[in-house]
Amino acid sequence: MGKAIVAIVGRPNVGKSTLFNVFANRRISIVEDTPGVTRDRLYATGEWLDTEFMMVDTGGIEIMNNDEIAVSIKQQAQIAVAEADVILFVCDARTGITDDDAEVAKLLRKSKKPIVLAVNKADSPKQEMAVFEFYNLGIGEPIPISAANHIGLGDLLDAIVEKFPQSSLASDSDDEDEIKVALIGRPNVGKSSIFNTLVGEERSIVSDVAGTTRDAIDTPVVKDNQKYLFIDTAGMRRKSRVDEPIEKYSIMRSLRAVDRSDVVLMVIDAVDGVTEQDKKIVGYAHEAGKGIVLVVNKWDLYEKDNTSTLRYTENLRKEIVFLQYAPVVYVSAMTKQRIHRLPEVISYVAEQNAMRIATSVLNQVIEDACAINPPPSDKGKRLKIFYVTQVKTKPPTFVVFVNEPEIMHFSYQRYLENKLREAFGFEGTPINMIIRGKNED
Repeated sequence: MGKAIVAIVGRPNVGKSTLFNVFANRRISIVEDTPGVTRDRLYATGEWLDTEFMMVDTGGIEIMNNDEIAVSIKQQAQIAVAEADVILFVCDARTGITDDDAEVAKLLRKSKKPIVLAVNKADSPKQEMAVFEFYNLGIGEPIPISAANHIGLGDLLDAIVEKFPQSSLASDSDDEDEIKVALIGRPNVGKSSIFNTLVGEERSIVSDVAGTTRDAIDTPVVKDNQKYLFIDTAGMRRKSRVDEPIEKYSIMRSLRAVDRSDVVLMVIDAVDGVTEQDKKIVGYAHEAGKGIVLVVNKWDLYEKDNTSTLRYTENLRKEIVFLQYAPVVYVSAMTKQRIHRLPEVISYVAEQNAMRIATSVLNQVIEDACAINPPPSDKGKRLKIFYVTQVKTKPPTFVVFVNEPEIMHFSYQRYLENKLREAFGFEGTPINMIIRGKNED
């Protein structure tokens, strides 16, 4: 099933966004500050007690006006309940229990989903005493926290992870020979048409109305003796345009589909070009360590000359600077142009994502790289790289043992990554480099 999903629910001004941002950007989160990845997001991938999970900001309880309070509360609570494995319900210790809190708690109790109750802004003895009032909500023990001051977050994460279903820790398929492929992108870019061509049947409804596909659809296919599982997902809209509860539900499904996949086909509209939402969507796949192929659809509608493909690719690299490694395939779902190439590219990228390099060969490449461009120095100390080892695949992850980790400048780390790509390829896959002191465990 992939990572467990934790949906955050709460009224405005209870500190929900502050808590979400702490999880997204602090050390407990494994989301990296990768240049070019938009940081305004509705998800955060985190890790606690060796367990990865996805935290989704559902938008909370958005009360538009007094006439729509009851409807808004019910819709928002239902969105969170529909797809999440655990509900994180955030309240405010300073205001105490409100009517809105009580109404949401009632709906959550009926859901039978695991609920963790966080009472935020409990950063003084007075507020800590006020926490006991929240037992009256009837959804379990309230956990006092202060998102702003990072108080009680460890206890909160303990409680969340404890409620994860066991199935979330296991793979949804034992077939290691099968390549799972998720098609992602904004609505109306042609994902469903490409999906139908790849699987050879009208499996997903094709319509020119944006957002037709609501759920993730799985279809197993065998091509040239290779097994694929194609996952068509709902188009992801900008948060400001996600008005229907079913649209937010679909976004959560799409993110889960990325987690389940080995390779992601990021479908881009050739005419519209790259949007900020495209960067957010593919940024999630990049951070999740998935193999990525950029698929530029509707190429038949783009006005071209002899250099169009080259210039378009250059612009893509400038727009999505963190995806220099991703191959670009230009297709037309309408005319079926080049779609037959996608299975071959998918298989190649999956191999690159799962590649393992022998330690001796790896260290020879790093040694040569250091000879060409010596490691940086700082305040009289020069960085020494002792050795490098690959610790995992999907994505390829390397631990670099050095004398002074703090001297490893980002630019030099990127230089080493580029040298690894020159030597071994790793086309279509991100690379993780972990810098450690020699005496660190």
